[in-house]
Amino acid sequence: MTARNLEKMASIDAQLRLLAPGKVSEDDKLIEYDALLLDRFLDILQDLHGEDIRETVQDCYELSAEYEGKRDPKKLEELGNVLTSLDPGDSIVVAKAFSHMLNLANLAEEVQMAYRRRIKLKKGGFVDEANATTESDIEETFKKLVGQLNKSPQEVFDELKKQTVDLVLTAHPTQCVRRSLLQKHGKVRDCLQQLYAKDITPDDKKELDEALQREIQAAFRTDEIRRTPPTPQDEMRAGMSYFQETIWKGVPKFLRRVDTALKNIGVNERVPYNAPLIQFSSWMGGDRDGNPRVTPEATRDVCLLARMMAANLYYSQIENLMFELSMWRCSAELLARAHELHKCSRKEHAKHYVEFWKQIPPNEPYRVVLGDVRDKLYNTRERARQLLSDEASHIPEDTTFTDVKQFMEPLELCYRSLCSCGDQAIAEGSLLDFLRQVSTFGLSLVRLDIRQESDRHTDVIDAITKHLGLGSYREWSEEQRQEWLLSELSGKRPLFGTDLPKTEEISDVLETFKVISELPADNFGAYIISMATAPSDVLAVELLQRECHVKKPLRVVPLFEKLADLEAAPAAVARLFSMDWYKNRINGKQEVMIGYSDSGKDAGRLSAAWQLYKAQEELIKVAKQHGVKLTMFHGRGGTVGRGGGPTHLAILSQPPETIHGSLRVTVQGEVIEQSFGEEHLCFRTLQRFTAATLEHGMNPPASPKPEWRALMDEMAVAATEEYRSIVFQEPRFVEYFRLATPEMEYGRMNIGSRPSKRKPSGGIESLRAIPWIFAWTQTRFHLPVWLGFNGAFKQAIDKDRKNLATLREMYNTWPFFRVTIDLIEMVFAKGDPGIAALYDKLLVSKDLWSFGERLRTNYEETKRLILQVAGHRDLLEGDPYLRQRLVLRDSYVTTLNVCQAYTLKQIRDPNNHVHAKLSREPASKPAAELVKLNPTSEYAPGLEDTLILTMKGIAAGMHNTG
Repeated sequence: MTARNLEKMASIDAQLRLLAPGKVSEDDKLIEYDALLLDRFLDILQDLHGEDIRETVQDCYELSAEYEGKRDPKKLEELGNVLTSLDPGDSIVVAKAFSHMLNLANLAEEVQMAYRRRIKLKKGGFVDEANATTESDIEETFKKLVGQLNKSPQEVFDELKKQTVDLVLTAHPTQCVRRSLLQKHGKVRDCLQQLYAKDITPDDKKELDEALQREIQAAFRTDEIRRTPPTPQDEMRAGMSYFQETIWKGVPKFLRRVDTALKNIGVNERVPYNAPLIQFSSWMGGDRDGNPRVTPEATRDVCLLARMMAANLYYSQIENLMFELSMWRCSAELLARAHELHKCSRKEHAKHYVEFWKQIPPNEPYRVVLGDVRDKLYNTRERARQLLSDEASHIPEDTTFTDVKQFMEPLELCYRSLCSCGDQAIAEGSLLDFLRQVSTFGLSLVRLDIRQESDRHTDVIDAITKHLGLGSYREWSEEQRQEWLLSELSGKRPLFGTDLPKTEEISDVLETFKVISELPADNFGAYIISMATAPSDVLAVELLQRECHVKKPLRVVPLFEKLADLEAAPAAVARLFSMDWYKNRINGKQEVMIGYSDSGKDAGRLSAAWQLYKAQEELIKVAKQHGVKLTMFHGRGGTVGRGGGPTHLAILSQPPETIHGSLRVTVQGEVIEQSFGEEHLCFRTLQRFTAATLEHGMNPPASPKPEWRALMDEMAVAATEEYRSIVFQEPRFVEYFRLATPEMEYGRMNIGSRPSKRKPSGGIESLRAIPWIFAWTQTRFHLPVWLGFNGAFKQAIDKDRKNLATLREMYNTWPFFRVTIDLIEMVFAKGDPGIAALYDKLLVSKDLWSFGERLRTNYEETKRLILQVAGHRDLLEGDPYLRQRLVLRDSYVTTLNVCQAYTLKQIRDPNNHVHAKLSREPASKPAAELVKLNPTSEYAPGLEDTLILTMKGIAAGMHNTG
């Protein structure tokens, strides 16, 4: 190897160390981890694709690092020249390599964060102070409530027992990493963690090093691109895999930690096993809003699949429990049950069981009782499997569990018996964990929410009124609609039979209700109406449930999304509560969902955040007046533009009294992996939600002062005006957006089962919020997040210089305002207008360049004002860890951005010969095989795959897709 190459090999390490000078703290090993993974990867790259490719990758990295240092656009051009001189196969390899290196950098970060956490916990200290605001430790929260806020331990315990956090997993198309890769990433993470363990022997080290190399290579050799879009059933299976891997065992483990934390504040009781601390729901296979692939059949499939998986998970644990409970001493109640079961048991032996396959003797009473539970679980699983594959089953329903109470009863009997015989310590072992699992997951694993657009229900009711000769429901006023719906709901007559004329859309809605009526009620959670605007939207669903014979009607939840709908929501809900029929129906409980993404797309982040805040306050006020307990359901995305951000902060910045011990929140797309991908992540997620919900209820944030409200109202008007003047009123904005970002190419990533638009034609209004945010995240311009802030702050400060001091006071003392500003600051730290300018130069027509310039000037002004309000000199000066992590990622992302911009240029303008190809590719070259993976592409060879790989890589670098 030449001296130059040896020098080159050392250069990435050197660059890494230059980029992040010194350690941020004593326990900072991030650069070490990063360099180790990179070295391994570059060796593999060289072995597989030769020295030249390795050199190219290192050249690109160096040019990016130089650009990051000086922000010199010439460096981007040089980088572009290197990338465009590659032939199609090498182009794919380089994009794949950078995407892969970003994933490895993310893994190094995760290991570093887990390592620092362990160190802190060992020392008994709280997580580092800079990070304390984004962390909720259950023990810290208990101690804070008791020690600093003078709550009694019993008060804390009583509040905790009553609270519920319901995490709703949704298949939003933002998880762009394939499951095959997620699994390999997990193994890389494990190897890295073990390599740095204290007690590692030289042989262990050698073997771990080999394993690390193997897993990095396996991930690199896996096709990152999904070649077909997933179906809703695929999405459900992907979502459910987290239950098998982490959540199932994570819940009882977390609840044990809560028990320990309670003991440490002097509460000598455990959390009761039926306390609903954590619940799980799902939208996968139930969310049909704008997704024609979620059919009634898909809904039925996912419900049966979840039942089968739940029965299987219980079944896999029951024999261990039978082993554990070998005692003969028991209560008279249990003994009588065991005798009865033993007498009725006709089977001498059951060969399909591994353990306890012969008849269990009556002197092992717990095993006899649990043996019967095992038989029923086996039948429950097999029946669900048969119904799923053949739509019929020969297993009689009465030999299975159909209701969670039947399942709980024998387990509770064993628990009571052990406690009464002096064996409480044994009862509080695996049996308690099992009871907690049954209480959390039931027989359906998760409860499926159904979501449908309000218009689709209107169509059905319209068909019914026309069929009955009453005219067109669609044309009636809201008053007429309400009057007719209420009179029908109070009456008994059936409204339609099989002769109702149906379009395909109407059949789909009615068939969905039919599926709900046929499956066990515990499969379902809420029926959510998206784009809800009026009380009649809710009443229509109530009527359809009755007409379709849904025995236990689902609770109906209106989802208010657009700014105007959020403003009108309190009045709509008040009108519902004033109807006697409705008040009797809801039994004092109502849930309302608020949408973060569409409100943000409609009016910009600042106005949406403030309107969401005010709407919640008003809704709670209305509910109180009517004596109704309101649960807010937060539809948050992963990105800041769609309501994302650190969980703890998001909860603690909600208005006072709006959570009140019950919180429902969506966990979307890539956030599912970030929250539940690993055991320790699952634990932290459950801890964060539980602790922050408790703290918000027992130590509510202060209400904003009247003058802050007035200022926010004025700023929101100015922000909406600025945002809409550009996004909706600028005649060529849509054209600019489509040229300057990869929005048109987003659909090729095959990351979700639903189309990226609600309606095939149309502008920004019809575009879904996810591709809208995704496109701007890719170019690192993040326009939807910050646009509007400049107008708002300028207007406030120009009106009165004193307002700057007011804004600073709001930042320092009002959690809602602080979180809003901090998240924008974080987005600016990830942004780079220089990169956006490159996209403009290459892809946007010259007459629109000045428009791009105008937006970038606005970006810089907004950034300056954000720092001024926060009182910061530099971005993220309060969070050195995050700053370090972003600096390390930037050079990888820049290469991918340049690669993406030049690839888009070629895709959109095939006559543009950017590629001065030095030679046509020899067929034997390993990179040439990669081009053949996409033989049907409509573009020149290699372009589509290169583009998709850059999208995935940038998403990994930004830590967000949409």
